[in-house]
Amino acid sequence: MADPQMLARAHHLILQRFVREGRAPHYVELGHELGLPPEDARQALLDLVALRLPGVWLAPGTDYIGSYAPFSNQPTQYLVSVDGQQRWYGQ
Repeated sequence: MADPQMLARAHHLILQRFVREGRAPHYVELGHELGLPPEDARQALLDLVALRLPGVWLAPGTDYIGSYAPFSNQPTQYLVSVDGQQRWYGQ
């Protein structure tokens, strides 16, 4: 299991990326922001998912974030708009 402080940073960065770009980061992007090699970043992502936080899961059969509460990385019927701009999907 990864260092709890690093996992907290990863959690925060994932949510920041959703807010800023409307999508979740790939684990390589996450690693770049955390200063981790890709495989370590992938493992950190898997460690976050293993915590079984509500609303956090990977797309089936992948290492891609499918959902990270309260955001969905896949289109849903829940469109989230701010200032008239729809950039997010909710769970």
